[in-house]
Amino acid sequence: MRIPNYSQSESLVTRLQQLLSKQTALQSQVSTGQRITKASDDPDAMSRVLQFQADKQQVQQWSQNGDRALTVSQATYSGVKSLKSISDRAGEIAVLGVGINGADSYNAYVSEVNSLLEQAVQVTDSQLAGNHLFGATKTDATPFNVTRDPAGKITGVTYTGAASAAQVRVSDNATITPQTDGATNQKLGDFINNMVALRDALQAQSGTAVQAAQPGLHTSETDLIGTLGDIGATQTRLESVQTMNQSRFTDLEALTSTDTDADIAQTIVRLTQTQATYEAALKSGAQLLQHSLLDYLP
Repeated sequence: MRIPNYSQSESLVTRLQQLLSKQTALQSQVSTGQRITKASDDPDAMSRVLQFQADKQQVQQWSQNGDRALTVSQATYSGVKSLKSISDRAGEIAVLGVGINGADSYNAYVSEVNSLLEQAVQVTDSQLAGNHLFGATKTDATPFNVTRDPAGKITGVTYTGAASAAQVRVSDNATITPQTDGATNQKLGDFINNMVALRDALQAQSGTAVQAAQPGLHTSETDLIGTLGDIGATQTRLESVQTMNQSRFTDLEALTSTDTDADIAQTIVRLTQTQATYEAALKSGAQLLQHSLLDYLP
């Protein structure tokens, strides 16, 4: 009797296990479309993918920062634009108030300017998501202290917000300031005080006093126009950075796919080849097993 060749049998079993494992992996790649499911599949590629994922998370955070900054900037622009509209009407009244006659006409303009003052104060106290827009970094309190006479009429405002505005990181090399800073906010307060001067001149029914109030209003008008231009430039820059962030995120996704996505056509070919090899090995195993049993026969 001949001794069975156990080493050949063990080698065959190992080979079959390897082929089955490879076949299972290829079937998974075909079904999921992913070439890598764990780090050991391709350590170098997995290292790159992890870095790509970290970069994508950072870009997403910058994009979220940019979205919030744009929302704040748009709300700030809307507020300043409202003040510009109020300024336009105050300027018209300042021109008309020089040549009017009669207490009734003066009183009508006084009433209108008082209404404009209330609107302006309301705008400067605007909030977004509970944060004051025109207090720079001091967003948790009313940025202007308003004084009134016994009748409740506004007599002046004082800026009580912060000097510096917050900076927001929107890319690896760019920060944006979506709010107006203290110096700009102070000019908004000056505008309100200039309207108070106009109101007082109209109340005194003095064309000369009304005319004297015009330069201050003109300065405020120029300041408001400049502020709108600055905010518009900030929004343009924000939109440009957001576009670049989106492009970078798309590029990172493409790089990730290059390392992780399976070439389905090529993978199917490899799977077919592996299946054929596995079937051939099974046939060889059957023949080997048959010979081994014959070895036991006398």
